[in-house]
Amino acid sequence: MKVRLLAGLFALGLAATACGGATVNSGSGTTSTAVPQGTASASGGGTVKIAINNWVGYEASAHVVAYLLKNELGYTVELPELKEEISWQGFESGAVDVIIEDWGHPDLEKKYVEEKKVAQNIGPTGNKGVIGWYVPKWMADKYPDITDYKNLNKYAELFKTSESGDKGQLLDGDPSFVSHDAALVKNLDLNFKVVYSGSEAALIKAAETAQTQKKALLMYFWQPHWLFSKVELARVNLPPFSQSCDADTKKVACDYPESDLNKIVSTKFATTGGKAFELVKNFTWTNEDQNQVANDITNGGLSREEAAKKWVEANTAKWQAWLPK
Repeated sequence: MKVRLLAGLFALGLAATACGGATVNSGSGTTSTAVPQGTASASGGGTVKIAINNWVGYEASAHVVAYLLKNELGYTVELPELKEEISWQGFESGAVDVIIEDWGHPDLEKKYVEEKKVAQNIGPTGNKGVIGWYVPKWMADKYPDITDYKNLNKYAELFKTSESGDKGQLLDGDPSFVSHDAALVKNLDLNFKVVYSGSEAALIKAAETAQTQKKALLMYFWQPHWLFSKVELARVNLPPFSQSCDADTKKVACDYPESDLNKIVSTKFATTGGKAFELVKNFTWTNEDQNQVANDITNGGLSREEAAKKWVEANTAKWQAWLPK
């Protein structure tokens, strides 16, 4: 990300998705507990299907909610790993009940919420998401004007790679992440080419290498993310965001906005999900909360469920407020 990412975080009108012919059944993996199957019910029990999108902040949120659904309310939870757009298709097929962190996909919301009415936006997670362009801090120290986008062309030579040819490289994540970067490069007349690293992990590795080996890097990334506590990055100032400046994604020439990250659920789940739906609707936490769990997953040697359990055990008062009354 979605992206956020942010990736660019993430991150990342805000959609630039690539399905690659996939379907809602083509995720790379699904986890669940061995409990009798069925849909979520008002009395508790049954199955809740939470899509897992491919950035660790999302995984942190999803696994904390999943842990509580299983251990406090007695539900089976399935966690199919799906790209963002594929997740939305799951609302119609019944393969997905919950997208726990949406970075803003007006086209998909129009299609599935307004037109088909198979999904609903049930409000914010509490996380504030912002996507941006970053360089390692050492570059900003050495070239103080590099954080103004107007000066990027002056330094394009530093960012050239075999993938970018005679242009500077702007490194993005997965092509499905929320991103306007190709349009921004074109509309701001920048001598750069967007190159997709393919994943959040690849972006993180690039940032770590750029810091330790003093390699030039311009990359898309996002907050909230634990990376900012490990790697010193400086944000590039693009033209300031203003209302509707990104309405036409082909003409966009402004920075990404700070966004409330929302929860999207299937209409069926909102209607019949009972206690599970109430928990998902009530779920809200901070960027700091998410970063703690994400850092434990990525750097703390904990499994996703172990990281969720650790946070739950340390934050009883917070999650108890999410439980159905």
